[in-house]
Amino acid sequence: MAVEAIRKRRSVRKYEETPVSDEQLNQVLDAARYAASWANKQGWHILVVKDPGTRAKLSEALEGNPGGKAVGQAPVAIVVCMDPNESGSPNGKQYFMTDAGILMDHIMLEAADLGLGTVFIGFFDEDKVRPVLGVPDEFRIVGITPLGVPAKIPGERPRNELADIVHWEKW
Repeated sequence: MAVEAIRKRRSVRKYEETPVSDEQLNQVLDAARYAASWANKQGWHILVVKDPGTRAKLSEALEGNPGGKAVGQAPVAIVVCMDPNESGSPNGKQYFMTDAGILMDHIMLEAADLGLGTVFIGFFDEDKVRPVLGVPDEFRIVGITPLGVPAKIPGERPRNELADIVHWEKW
């Protein structure tokens, strides 16, 4: 089942008005909490935005991002915030970014398994998004995804061949 969800997941930017059921939303959120994190710190907080007015303001704050319109269109937006102090940064690596990516992947794969669409939005101005959602300054807003029934499912995108990306034993 996991491989099937991985292969069918697409970046969806157009959604139907069909609501996401509480059961579906809870399944997506429950899958997220099983994400791996550095030293099992689990330094994440997840905002669920269902209010159409708030999603519209969030969409405006994401102006210029191709996924921004979808946030206002989909019935739910999920926002992943991280506490950088909770994840740590040994050897100068910011693990909160990795932890957020793994968490978002769990969200997107569970959504795909349920027939729902998502798109990882990571390019945005945090200073525009923060006041819309009331996120405290000590948290980083790392990722946003609309969540809903896809109006259109994009086709499969080309993937690199294994021989082009995998190195055995040495580079």
